[in-house]
Amino acid sequence: MPALITFGRILFAVLFIYSGATKLFAVQATADFIAAKVTIPALVAPYTTQLESITGMPFMQLLAICVGAFEIIGGLMIALNFGARFFAILMIFFVLAATFYFHDFWNQSAPDNARTLVEALKNLSIIGALFIIAGYGRGPRSSEPVYGDV
Repeated sequence: MPALITFGRILFAVLFIYSGATKLFAVQATADFIAAKVTIPALVAPYTTQLESITGMPFMQLLAICVGAFEIIGGLMIALNFGARFFAILMIFFVLAATFYFHDFWNQSAPDNARTLVEALKNLSIIGALFIIAGYGRGPRSSEPVYGDV
């Protein structure tokens, strides 16, 4: 059983690693996509301006880089089973936010929202898998060899 769990964890993490890498390889397109869907609240705007002046890049571009890096790091940590529970919980919040902002099928008319609804349901199943990883953690420790059942 442990070998299957490890294999499944690695295959699951590939989704986040690939998604993060594609965001980093197309930072400007990702930043434009984020800017089209997310608005910065007026309360936070002065801080984003400070970040823009410190980094020398637009906030949405900085956010795109952070999101891509977070997905890669989170995916690697889940795949390597290092802090998997912690990163799974962080990923739950990330996927929830991404679903709310980018797959808002409730704001679209009936025939046009089918694809967005499927994307939201896919994210819901990903959240379910992340809950399993968060609940399972590293799993029980035993004195047997780790891959003794293979």
